[in-house]
Amino acid sequence: MGNEQPLWSPSKEAQQKTPLFHFMEWCAERYGKSFPDYDSFYTWSIMERGDFWSAVWEFCGVRGERGARALINGEDMLAARFFPDARLNFAENLLTGTGAGDALIFRGEDKVSYRWSWDRLREEVSRLQQAFRALGIEKGDRVAAMMPNMPETIACMLATASIGAIWSSCSPDFGEQGVLDRFGQIGPKLFITCDAYWYNGKLQDVAAKVKAVSVVLKAPVLVVPYAGDAPALAASLADGRTLADFAAPFEEKAIEFEPLPFSHPLYILFSSGTTGVPKCIVHSAGGTLLQHLKEHRFHCSIEPGEKLFYFTTCGWMMWNWLVSGLAVGATLCLFDGSPFAPDGNVLFDYAQDERFAVFGTSAKYIDAVRKGGIVPKESHDLSALRLMTSTGSPLSPEGFSFVYEGIKSDVHLASISGGTDIVSCFVLGNPLKPVWRGEIQGPGLGLAVDVWNDDGKPIRGEKGELVCTKAFPSMPVMFWNDPDGEKYRAAYFERFDNVWCHGDFAEWTEHGGIVIHGRSDATLNPGGVRIGTAEIYNQVEQMEEVAEAICIGQDWDDDVRVILFVRLARDHMLDDDLVKAIKNRIRTGASPRHVPAKIIQVTDIPRTKSGKIVELAVRDVVHGRPVKNKEALANPEALDLFAGLAELKN
Repeated sequence: MGNEQPLWSPSKEAQQKTPLFHFMEWCAERYGKSFPDYDSFYTWSIMERGDFWSAVWEFCGVRGERGARALINGEDMLAARFFPDARLNFAENLLTGTGAGDALIFRGEDKVSYRWSWDRLREEVSRLQQAFRALGIEKGDRVAAMMPNMPETIACMLATASIGAIWSSCSPDFGEQGVLDRFGQIGPKLFITCDAYWYNGKLQDVAAKVKAVSVVLKAPVLVVPYAGDAPALAASLADGRTLADFAAPFEEKAIEFEPLPFSHPLYILFSSGTTGVPKCIVHSAGGTLLQHLKEHRFHCSIEPGEKLFYFTTCGWMMWNWLVSGLAVGATLCLFDGSPFAPDGNVLFDYAQDERFAVFGTSAKYIDAVRKGGIVPKESHDLSALRLMTSTGSPLSPEGFSFVYEGIKSDVHLASISGGTDIVSCFVLGNPLKPVWRGEIQGPGLGLAVDVWNDDGKPIRGEKGELVCTKAFPSMPVMFWNDPDGEKYRAAYFERFDNVWCHGDFAEWTEHGGIVIHGRSDATLNPGGVRIGTAEIYNQVEQMEEVAEAICIGQDWDDDVRVILFVRLARDHMLDDDLVKAIKNRIRTGASPRHVPAKIIQVTDIPRTKSGKIVELAVRDVVHGRPVKNKEALANPEALDLFAGLAELKN
């Protein structure tokens, strides 16, 4: 990569204070090993996975019975089972604290704010658990929630998990069909919703949507008060009740945590793509817990009492990741609404006021802050901030630089990547190593991550498929409604035998880091050369004239040609000079092969609810193919801009 100096390096003293460093020492003593550096420890973690994951369990103080066996059928990815004799409860492991200290802090834009203590959280979970049981919810039943990212949502999830029921959530901005495409597949025993929500300073009513969804789901509806009239909405439903009425008959008592197998289903998450009805991905309680403990404690160095923030909705797996911060005793800082309402300082105001230790967000947000001319380094006290994480799409080299130049110079920046499929990260931050511009620091402990070529051979210095060659605990238990496992195998194991193929186009760096070049199913292939779309975005989106871009391959003359669509910044138009400047930027910054055959201006770019641009959907529209799941999009009307464009005909 040719970077001369890292953007950030931890001092030796700082390294030795991290939980990861202490964990390495602890494992060396426990297992009679020597780990002279992180790389030797990482190698041990993937070669001796049974010992490694047992060590995570013990060092992190997991509550439950571990059982005698740590891993069986370890060499067969589909048959492997971690801790087959274990018994634990996910909710018990998250309700770690007691007392008046803050467990949850909430802001709904600038409209609503409040906080819950650990005691308040336990009380709410206790009463909800009793109410759920009185409703007949049992182990294995599904509870579905269309909710903002607020404390009540977390309490409902914990009450669900305490019984052994299965939680599934989406955000209230999903359309009616989007909600039914998800929850209609899983047959929930209870549907939980808010009465309304705030977005961009405006009240968003959900009453009509809730009524329509509840008719199809045929489940009781629990209405949580937030921005509207919960009693009125509940009264208008065939079987609705407010949260207050639902929990009123029950007094707080000791929560009864159902001891369950390690692989017992905890969450159903949904793929966000537009290639059909979302896949229902079932994740286990034990696998999710261990993987998140490892990431929070060792890769993020989170200590009890620290403030952990992630900008996410309940329809993105980063919400599930955030909630697990309770298991290490963190105080969770929750936010719901637009990160630019009332203005672009709102999240940095929150970070300053509450002294975030960890600020998690998306690459798109960092880029929007940069392009908005916001310089938090000059306007906010971020002295408590020690870690900033970015995910959702690859963080550009320019984004890396901006964090250090515009947000904070002495901060650990961790670009992370994984996904809904594993409810966690394959590659992420490392507090013992430097941060290099444009690079993810490396693979997660216990995950045998590699980059392979089309022939299934490991490669260095070239782009290829991101794979994981050994089983790991947070692999999905199954897909819902996939009794013979056919959809599950097709999703990850068709490309390479007994190897997880993740669908990311990636490359190792000379520093042992990783660069993600985009989704491999969206890579461009002009003249038979594979090109990652992220490489084009990294160049184009640095230009002040370009707000954002989306790139596809169009079938043309028995080959593929690269088409770049750009949404320009205000007061700019795509004239010949700008077309020339964009092409020159791509030619010199990426390569002549990346230069698009056509550059076309559009007024909007379609994206999923979690902010990811949807290259495959645009490609389908351009080729006249139907987009099967427009409900996955935040702005489906944007797709119409790409249909029948005259420029694509010549």
